[in-house]
Amino acid sequence: MTPSRTARWTAAWLIAAAWAFSFPLVSSLGPHRLWGWCAGAGYLAAAGATACGRRRAALGAALTGAIAVPLLYLVLTGQGQSEVGVIERSGRLLLTSGRMYVDQPAGVEDYTPYLPGMALLGIPRALLEGAFGAGGDWAVRLLGDARIWCAAALFGGMWAGRRLLGGVRSPLLPLLVASPVVALPLAVSGVDLPLAGLCCLALAAAGSGRPGLSGAALAAACALKWTALPAVAVAVALLGVVRGARDAVRCAAVAALGTALLVLPGLLLQPAELWRQVFAFPTGRADVPTPASSPLPGHLLAGLGPWGWHLTVGLLAVGGLVVAASLVVRPPRTVVAAADRLALGLTLAFLLAPAGRFGYLALPVLLVAWARSTAGPGVSRVVARSGERVARPAGAPHPSGARRGSHDAP
Repeated sequence: MTPSRTARWTAAWLIAAAWAFSFPLVSSLGPHRLWGWCAGAGYLAAAGATACGRRRAALGAALTGAIAVPLLYLVLTGQGQSEVGVIERSGRLLLTSGRMYVDQPAGVEDYTPYLPGMALLGIPRALLEGAFGAGGDWAVRLLGDARIWCAAALFGGMWAGRRLLGGVRSPLLPLLVASPVVALPLAVSGVDLPLAGLCCLALAAAGSGRPGLSGAALAAACALKWTALPAVAVAVALLGVVRGARDAVRCAAVAALGTALLVLPGLLLQPAELWRQVFAFPTGRADVPTPASSPLPGHLLAGLGPWGWHLTVGLLAVGGLVVAASLVVRPPRTVVAAADRLALGLTLAFLLAPAGRFGYLALPVLLVAWARSTAGPGVSRVVARSGERVARPAGAPHPSGARRGSHDAP
């Protein structure tokens, strides 16, 4: 590593440490404060190791301080954001009653602002408690905690996506995992991680010309949170370029059918609660105000009164139409471009939503960084129609086994 690059990475770890150490000072949430102390120490150690030229030691210190220590402690002590308990409660309700929503919720803690697919991530805890009891056994907590399964969905999606694209092993991926973008939600909540992993897999499958797999991943994502819907449009647009209209339609059909199969039972059993808790509550239209109230533009506008709420919803719709039009006029031709377009759409949605959190913006950042980590140095990011050149390491033989001639695309 050159001296200038060493200085840049040392500075990056120091910035991450400063950001982590701010949590004990500004956050009122115990899990966030604990994460801040642990992660800050880990990032400081990473900065010191980087300055000494020990890159692997730096990564190990960051992963230990930002993920391993806080996650293990919070899981074993049963601490975390309320979302963890909400997912696990949904799993218990699904196993015992076939439903996942609390009828007539009285307080914030009774609401489940997720689609029925999220309950599947709470089933492991319910099964382990049924087998071994809910007496706080460490194995039940460690193996059943919803954060563990959310993390498994994230890492599984990112790994599978990279394999589909044939990307070389990139140092960016473990650095991305160690960064606050992944480490904080992984340790304290984990609720958005499965969505991110499935979106990565869906884009990779679309970019590699696998419409069925892309549609299945999109269906799983859309069954978790309705914010996954923009990913369907982006993946379909990418497939239209990679494989043509037929495979794009096939992907959309698989996504629609799969989503319906996963969501329809909950809709039929509890239509009023699904509407109240999944749509009205997150947008600030339920009887109980949502705690997602970061001072983002949409929330500030919605706080001005009924006209402000309608205005921000209108702006949100206009933003969605603009991004959709861009997919028609200039569809993405690479996985990186598709991830960027999806990140743009999600960023607009989170900024203009009537209620939101700054933490939601981690999802677009993760998508952009992951896409670039799958195409390391020397790997083409070009995707094309079936039979043409696709992403492969530089210098690798042409798929036909012959050298490219003058007629091949540059």
